[in-house]
Amino acid sequence: MNGTSIFAHRLFDGQNYHDNARLLIENGKVLAIESHAQVQVGDHVLSGLVVPGFIDLQVNGGGGCLLNATPSIEAVKTIMAAHSKYGTTAMLPTLITDRVEVMEKAADAVAQAIEEHVPGIVGIHFEGPHLSVAKKGAHSAEFIRPISDAEWRVLARQDIGQILVTVAPENISTQDIAKMVSMGIKVCLGHTNADYHVAQNAIDAGADGFTHLYNAMSPLNAREPGVVGCALVNDHASCGIIIDGHHVDFVSCKAAINAKPTGKVFLVTDAMPPVGTAQQSFDFFDRKVLLSEGKLTSTTGELAGSVLDMATAVKNTHHELKLPLDESIRMASLYPADYINLQNAHGQLINGANANFVVLNGELSVSQTWIEGQVVYDDLEN
Repeated sequence: MNGTSIFAHRLFDGQNYHDNARLLIENGKVLAIESHAQVQVGDHVLSGLVVPGFIDLQVNGGGGCLLNATPSIEAVKTIMAAHSKYGTTAMLPTLITDRVEVMEKAADAVAQAIEEHVPGIVGIHFEGPHLSVAKKGAHSAEFIRPISDAEWRVLARQDIGQILVTVAPENISTQDIAKMVSMGIKVCLGHTNADYHVAQNAIDAGADGFTHLYNAMSPLNAREPGVVGCALVNDHASCGIIIDGHHVDFVSCKAAINAKPTGKVFLVTDAMPPVGTAQQSFDFFDRKVLLSEGKLTSTTGELAGSVLDMATAVKNTHHELKLPLDESIRMASLYPADYINLQNAHGQLINGANANFVVLNGELSVSQTWIEGQVVYDDLEN
């Protein structure tokens, strides 16, 4: 047996706060939480607020690596390590629209990471290539294409964890969406210029998510609800949202959260290579992406992902949107876990769940990150 005892002066388990809590861990899982405990010999005493680890379902890069540029297990490890500094304990490495050969290599990398039990890798997000050229954003139009047998072979793999696919419903059939859903794939609508009815048909076929709400999708207007309207009226569908102050106005973020049922909006970063580095630019296909005043812009003019991290996303949600801290944390932990059906293992500190947690200081910055009962980041050692 591999047991660890954590003493936290303040702990949030995903639902409730505990004072002077002892978190008992066995074999990387939560065994129990004892409230109103006293420090004992052998306890790891943690100052600050202990909260469930964050889960990011849209991570293009970090630590100087872009998954598209280096679709390898080394890149996956580097990206995960970069984001663990900011409280991410589980992620879907995300591949932007690219050649099918790159999709295959990225799938191989994630499969290897899962086989080798790289901490935090739970699947893969293919953002494209079946998107709308009109709403492509920074994606490369030359790689946008209809689905073929080659893509289906990648999507049929059983060794790459939870698969999430972003599609434009005007460029893929409802039959193909239903097929993906029947395979256990989570289908999100994004990078789409569809009207409301086309988007709703995709939802009726089984799609149940929206990728970076508001961005790269047809807007909500008075006489055409668009994809945004579709996202807001389908109560069962979940929406990822980038709360960095650049992608979406904070008021629009708050409006979406108010419109959706509790638990149906979760935080994503859409992060790029500079996260965790001092990098000011990077190569992106045939272009460069430049960082200025916290915003990433392609040399062709579009926003190109972000340098957001999950801890900052939580902080922005709490401070700028004025949401309670516990709800801001759930948007980064429980709600994304729930969307990909991992809520029993991730996103909350309950008996049997993975012992994935983050220690936040008074400024809501990360002091420590633990995955499966092991320290993967310690601010005191850096």
